[in-house]
Amino acid sequence: MTIRQWLETARQRLNGRQDEPALSARLLTAHHLNKDRAWIIAHNHDPLPADLIPALEADLDRLVRGVPLPYVLGAWEFYGLSFQVNESVLIPRPETELLVETALNWVKQHPGPLRAADVGTGSGCIAAALARHAPQMHITAVDISLQALRVAKQNFIQLNVAGQVSALQSDLLSSLSGPFDLLCANLPYIPSAKLPHLDVTTHEPSLALDGGPDGLVLVQELLLQARSRMADRFLILLEVEADHGQAAPELACQIFPQANTTMLRDLAGLPRLVSIKFE
Repeated sequence: MTIRQWLETARQRLNGRQDEPALSARLLTAHHLNKDRAWIIAHNHDPLPADLIPALEADLDRLVRGVPLPYVLGAWEFYGLSFQVNESVLIPRPETELLVETALNWVKQHPGPLRAADVGTGSGCIAAALARHAPQMHITAVDISLQALRVAKQNFIQLNVAGQVSALQSDLLSSLSGPFDLLCANLPYIPSAKLPHLDVTTHEPSLALDGGPDGLVLVQELLLQARSRMADRFLILLEVEADHGQAAPELACQIFPQANTTMLRDLAGLPRLVSIKFE
C-alpha cells in the first residue's frame, strides 16, 4: 500500500466524522512517519511501512469514533509552539492567540521586570507563549486541576521556560498574593445549560468548559479577587464567549470602575477578549 492509497482510505472513513478529513488523514500519517505534511505530499507514492499500519489503523479508529485529532496525536500547535495535550486539558484554540498578542503588545510598552498570572492555565499554552516572547516576565500559572498542571509542567520543561514559569494548584487567585502587572485568563465561560448540546463536551474536560448558569461565575470571582492583587499599573485580559460581548465588559466596569475596559474582537469579528487596563 502506498501512502497515497492509505490517505484516500483514511479520508473516506473520516468523511462526516472530522471537520477536515483529508487534513486529519495527512496529519495522522505525518505523525506516525515522523515527517511534516510537505514530505507526505512529496512522497505520497512511496510505500507505507507495513509495521506502522496497525498503529495507524488504531488511531484512525479513534478519529472515526469522534476523538479530536489533537488528543489522538497527543500534541497541538499554538502560537507557533507545539504543546502536549490529553483529555485532562482543553485543546488550544487559535482565537486564544489574540490574548497572547494583546499581552505582548502591552509588555513591549512596559520594559523591565514584570509579574504575571495565567489563571486556568490548562496545557500552559498562554503562559509558555508569553514566557518565550517576554524573557523579562515571571509568570505564575495556576489551575485547580492537578491533572492539567501535570500537562502544563511537561510543556514548560519541553519549551525551556520552566525557570520562568511557576506552576501552582489554586482555585483562581486564592493561593496567590500578587501584586501582578499582568493577569491573563481563559476560564470556563460556557453557560451550564448549553453544555449538553455541544459536541465539545464529549471529550474535552467539563471542568474547563462549565462557566456556571450565566457563563460568568468564575470571571466575576476572579475579578473580585484581582482587586487586591494587581500592581499600580496593570492589564487584565479575559477570554469570554461571544454572547458575553456586553455582559462581560459591564461586569468588569462594575468591579474596576477606574480602569479603561474595552472589548476586542477575534479574526471572525466576534467579541472575544475583555481588556481591563489601568495606567
